[in-house]
Amino acid sequence: MRKLKREVKIGNITIGGTNPVAVQTMLNKPVKDIQGNVEQAIRVAQAGCQIVRVTCPTPEDVKTIEAVKNAVDIPVVADIHFDYRAAIACAQAGVDKIRINPGNIGDDDRVKQVADICNQKNIPIRIGVNAGSLEKEILAKYGAPVPQALVESAMGHVRLLEKHDFNNIVISIKSSNVPRMMEAYRLLSEECDYPLHIGVTEAGTYRMGLIKSGMGIGGLLMEGIGDTLRVSLTDEPEKEVETGFDILRAAGFAVEGPEIISCPTCGRTNIPVAQIAQEVEQRLKEYKKPIKVAVMGCVVNGPGEAREADIGIAGGINEALLFIRGEKIRMLRGDIVGQLVDEIYKL
Repeated sequence: MRKLKREVKIGNITIGGTNPVAVQTMLNKPVKDIQGNVEQAIRVAQAGCQIVRVTCPTPEDVKTIEAVKNAVDIPVVADIHFDYRAAIACAQAGVDKIRINPGNIGDDDRVKQVADICNQKNIPIRIGVNAGSLEKEILAKYGAPVPQALVESAMGHVRLLEKHDFNNIVISIKSSNVPRMMEAYRLLSEECDYPLHIGVTEAGTYRMGLIKSGMGIGGLLMEGIGDTLRVSLTDEPEKEVETGFDILRAAGFAVEGPEIISCPTCGRTNIPVAQIAQEVEQRLKEYKKPIKVAVMGCVVNGPGEAREADIGIAGGINEALLFIRGEKIRMLRGDIVGQLVDEIYKL
């Protein structure tokens, strides 16, 4: 059962409540490379990204934020760390959300200035707590970035904003330790009704990052926790987007586009399953229906093992059995992939 949180509007996307879980990423081009950021933003938008984050270390870097915002139709988030002036500049430029920890930007007057302009322009703020940068006093209290420490830090930042009548808030409390990250989000979900941005931080390169994110993000989603997500990979942001949707699909959420099911193959296999599955996946990149397509290696167990698929094939010798929703239809010979794709487009 999904844990319903208050709704927060980020540009043309609304998260929280019963709204779909939004997939986001962060650009990784140098902030001074405006054209590089614009080109990368266009690519992630084309990959299906629903929210994109861009770093903005100084007020002068708002030029990059503006350029990206003018280039894509998806919401743009400004990532601010210490300079409250950068947050104000981004708000004035019409950014869709600001990621900032109010406890890191100076005295209460600075927090008030950021809260006030975000209230005026209806710009939400994401509080982003990271296990690697907890406040010294909280670390001293707990001795390590344990889940309780992450939650205490997050709620402390929340109170700094609530003090100025600001509650248009999203929260994340990320850790590179998957069990710690999951427990922290469970505790936070019980503590407040602000929507949660979930993710495993510093997850690693593609292989390990995929595994840790699948476990941490996917696990929370299956517990009903999470309103938006980012998969953090030491790789291209497009891969973060693709992986995010794959995790959503694996967790049982409705996701646009086909899911390819393929068997691991064995000694009975009569067709090049891996090659066919990859070719089918490539040829269906523009296909939008949320269907399951199975590519199975043999006719012995293929149709039965993939009976939940909408359509699929099971390999025979120089041929493949076409089945639709578990029913055997006919044998395919020659261009098996082409015929399968044709049948998919008829569904």
